[in-house]
Amino acid sequence: MSRNRFSRFFQKRKEPRNIDPLQVKNDSLGIKGLLSSELTVNTTLFKDTFQNCSDIVHRELLLGTEGVVRAQIIWMDGLVDKYAINDNIVNPLLQEYRLLQPNDVKNPHEIFSRIKDNLLSVSEIKEQNRFEDIILSVLSGETAILIDGVPLCIIASTKGGEIRPVSEPATESVVRGPRQGFTENLRTNTSLVRRIIKTTDLKMEKLISGEKTKTNIVISYIEGVADEKVIDEVKDRINKIKVDSIIESAYVEELIEDHPFSPFPQIAHTERPDKAAAELLEGRVVIFVEGSPFVLIVPSVFVQFLQSSEDYYERYLFSFAVRVVRYFVFLVALVLPSAYIAITTYHQEMLPTSLLISVAGAHEGVPFPSFIEALMMELTFEALREAGVRLPKPVGQAISIVGALVIGEAAVTAGIVSPPMVIVVAITAIASFAIPAFNIAISVRMLRFPLMMIAAILGFYGIMLGLMAMLIHLCSMRSFGVPYFTPVAPFSLSGMKDTIIRAPWWLMKKRPELISPKNKKRQETPRPDSSNK
Repeated sequence: MSRNRFSRFFQKRKEPRNIDPLQVKNDSLGIKGLLSSELTVNTTLFKDTFQNCSDIVHRELLLGTEGVVRAQIIWMDGLVDKYAINDNIVNPLLQEYRLLQPNDVKNPHEIFSRIKDNLLSVSEIKEQNRFEDIILSVLSGETAILIDGVPLCIIASTKGGEIRPVSEPATESVVRGPRQGFTENLRTNTSLVRRIIKTTDLKMEKLISGEKTKTNIVISYIEGVADEKVIDEVKDRINKIKVDSIIESAYVEELIEDHPFSPFPQIAHTERPDKAAAELLEGRVVIFVEGSPFVLIVPSVFVQFLQSSEDYYERYLFSFAVRVVRYFVFLVALVLPSAYIAITTYHQEMLPTSLLISVAGAHEGVPFPSFIEALMMELTFEALREAGVRLPKPVGQAISIVGALVIGEAAVTAGIVSPPMVIVVAITAIASFAIPAFNIAISVRMLRFPLMMIAAILGFYGIMLGLMAMLIHLCSMRSFGVPYFTPVAPFSLSGMKDTIIRAPWWLMKKRPELISPKNKKRQETPRPDSSNK
């Protein structure tokens, strides 16, 4: 009985199964395999891969006078220039049939070569035989052309679609200077820098990151000026990124910075092509990320975040005065609320008698200590600022202005806060708006609250301890091997010409020493002669 059972079992195992040969080819090829010479197999693979994708377009063509050659054109709607496909691909293939007479159809590879070399009028074409590479090209806005009998694919560059035009930067406006800003299109951004720096030494190396998004990243530098160690380090860090998506340059910034737990930004960003070009000429590396109008600049130092593009477009005396004011308002935005808390709580003797009496009288009816008073006002102002940013522009401006006036006046009238505290918070807010780099302004806003807390506990002694801890932290940081607090620590005399002061151009003959250690000479411009000859 058992013998018959096992015999029936083995007989069932030996029975041939109905196997779909097309399915076997699909399984053997896979998404990482090579193309087949049969157009039907390749078309089925594409349709299975792009299943439920309504924006993928398949166009089958019969070429030649008698339609003896079968071809398939595949592109992604919305990512391509349809006029380029119609005029440079479809029309030549259907109309220029004289190159494909019936007697000439002998070898599919010969037909493939004739189409690639004689028919297509696209500026850029290439051959691909890997299914994965063809899929990536189609998803990037290129057009795939398949010919029956040839295990190769022609990739034609037909990128297009709707893109935002070049306009003035929204976050880095200047009174004097270029009005162009980066867009979300990668090649538009690289071309804007190319128009400024016209040299073959400007290199643009392409990388791809993001397991799902396959985001294009371009690393730009000037060969012979940028430090090779920094270039290699940037490539290595980007290649080590293993995430599903890279949607904005902030993703790359957070994944490649040296000190992720530091409140200070270590990578600068800009949406101005002139600023990116200036940083490249100093020896830095610029990182372009597809889909982002903000490019990253490495290595970055602390003084870089307190500089503006307009500093170099005005006369150096005016730039020096503006930078002094800028550093002063940076300290005001960081320390002023803490100093007010320390003075009113512990160090009343530091105020003149008349001012002390005025402040004490204004604070007499307030039921909270200075720290709670400052904390409430700062949190309220941060909420108003966030609401003004998130709401539409006309409504947001009205809410931020009217809200600050109404709430401030109502709080003073109700005796919740004192008028001097409202003045301190308003001056602090104005000072934070005067900081040119938005990311360093966020750091100031974050560090303001710990300083206020330590000032409420230890007074000016606590403020000095907090500032010393910040300086120690700044001096210990590095950005891609470059000390973050250079040229102050370590000290560099030539680098100090472009920190708080901005020396005349004819004095800044050298690049920053630690940024471009091999090519330090920037120019040989002598001092202009003002004598009349």
